[in-house]
Amino acid sequence: MRDALRDERPTVIPSGGYEALPYSRRCQEIWRRGEHLLIGVSSGNSYFSARRITELVRWGREFFERIDIVYADLLVGTQFETFGYAPEQAERRARKEVKATARRIERGVEEAGPRGDVRDAPDVRVHALSSFTGDRAYQRLHRRAVDALRTDPEFRAAAEGMARGFLAARLDEGLAPSEPQLAAGLRYIAAELPFFLDTPALLGVRSSVSCYHLQLPLTPVLFGRDEGLRAAAGQAYAVIRPAAASSVVEAVEAAVPA
Repeated sequence: MRDALRDERPTVIPSGGYEALPYSRRCQEIWRRGEHLLIGVSSGNSYFSARRITELVRWGREFFERIDIVYADLLVGTQFETFGYAPEQAERRARKEVKATARRIERGVEEAGPRGDVRDAPDVRVHALSSFTGDRAYQRLHRRAVDALRTDPEFRAAAEGMARGFLAARLDEGLAPSEPQLAAGLRYIAAELPFFLDTPALLGVRSSVSCYHLQLPLTPVLFGRDEGLRAAAGQAYAVIRPAAASSVVEAVEAAVPA
């Protein structure tokens, strides 16, 4: 049986200009615990401006004891190479893009200020994804994702859908990604997937809600089926978006502008 809401519609949790749509009953239960929120930021995604980060941090503090922000800095140069950049040029552009993303996050967190008068133990922490690659839990979860791409057709199809949506922002309208571009997109997604599978194991929290502003093709696969690769028991997912957005998020691609 799929772990979906009884009426198949997410419960909307509005507050402070944003609303959350936990994916399933289990995701709702983890949300209510209010232990941890994970905000993932892809490099080059202009949605996550410094102002947006400030708003999300202030909003998230209404519901969660701790917030971690992880920004993707792995395999960015490889993707630029698949779009025709020479290796050195691709790496320079990747470093510039990652640095700009990190600066926006830092500025946004700083503008959000501390929670109340607590200054010695910040409730918001920022990490580069690359800082986890030596972690055994990350390595284990990454291997599971890579293995599933080979052995789990449903997971593979959803991951490819997510990669195509991600790559569409870098392609001219109407063009489909080449095989090398799709392969690079899948490697990029696999590097981020440990935080959709088991953030508690990576950050030492009891439970966690990973969030994004769109519903993703992998969400029903990782959070709504009984077999194959699935999120851990303490892992939840929620769409968090501006409250002025239209009713239920229907988009199935991750829009990541160049």
